[in-house]
Amino acid sequence: MSILSSKKFQKYFVPGIVFQSCVIAGGYGTGRELVEYFMGYGPLGGILGMSIVSMLTWSIICGVSFAFAHAFKKYDYKSFMKKLMGPGWVVFEVAYIVFILIVLAVVSASAGSILHELFGLNKWFGIIGMSVAVFLLVMNGSEMIEKVLSIWSFVLYGVYILFLVLVISRYSGEIGQNFASVPITGNWALGGFQYAFYNLAIIIAVLYTIRHCDSEKEAFASGLIAGVIGILPGIILFIAMCGFYPVIIDQELPVDFILAQMNMPWLRYMFQIVLFGTLIETGSGLIYSITDRIGEGYKGKGKQAPGWTTPVTAIILLISTTFISSYGLINLIAKGYGTLAWVFFFVYVIPIMTLGVFKLLKRK
Repeated sequence: MSILSSKKFQKYFVPGIVFQSCVIAGGYGTGRELVEYFMGYGPLGGILGMSIVSMLTWSIICGVSFAFAHAFKKYDYKSFMKKLMGPGWVVFEVAYIVFILIVLAVVSASAGSILHELFGLNKWFGIIGMSVAVFLLVMNGSEMIEKVLSIWSFVLYGVYILFLVLVISRYSGEIGQNFASVPITGNWALGGFQYAFYNLAIIIAVLYTIRHCDSEKEAFASGLIAGVIGILPGIILFIAMCGFYPVIIDQELPVDFILAQMNMPWLRYMFQIVLFGTLIETGSGLIYSITDRIGEGYKGKGKQAPGWTTPVTAIILLISTTFISSYGLINLIAKGYGTLAWVFFFVYVIPIMTLGVFKLLKRK
């Protein structure tokens, strides 16, 4: 039996891997998100915000959310939020759809920028190529998405670790000096919370993976693990970026800037190809959460979703976000994500940690 098909792997690690796969492109794939939310506090302040605040927030809220989904057998976001908030679920859905549009726009903008930086191609090549790949993956359903995301996550971790080792081998002095000499400025905990909050909507996109768990305890444990799996690649990137502080702050694609400075073309191509794959992962995971919600809605009425709903939904979302992406990567991250962080604090974090915990305890 391969590790990917083992029951324990599916229970404890697949939810975290799918969570990380959906987070990465909108959360830290290009490095721009980490600059926006952490680098302004200095290298040490940023790493504290990520490794303490963001990781703990993700782990705890993933754990409670996964346990709630398993306890009440609510594996799509509509039924989950209706059980959690009653009629208030509509408010969440509006915020969630806006979130998906913005993240997919960031994914599209990133895809275009990557192929432009690597090969000098017009950005539309990357945007259209990514969209076609996402569409094909979504059409193959949840099982295929889980397998592809799991395999690609192993590739991603390998390349990220190699990247960190090579950066440290060349810039360990600069990294150490910046951590030791640059003072912590501002409220790094606030940055950690903001970053964690806007990414927490991703939890709703991976609820279908909790079907593998046999108990609430297993679901909660998989949530704790998901927070760690989700943040580790980001920590790896942030440590590497600290060797280029403060010039890294002004770069649209900080990771590509580092790769260009290292003058190792093979590493740059390898890393960006892996990153392009993660954009496809994120896009397919988010769009599947919408198509799955539509399918579950039909099931709730005793009907089967028409075959056209999945391709039409995917095409509408991909075309819409293609045009939003023209707003620019830095603007989308700075303005769109900042607002969404506090929206999801009120429409998701507070409800799941109050009503969600209460209903779980009441059920027991």
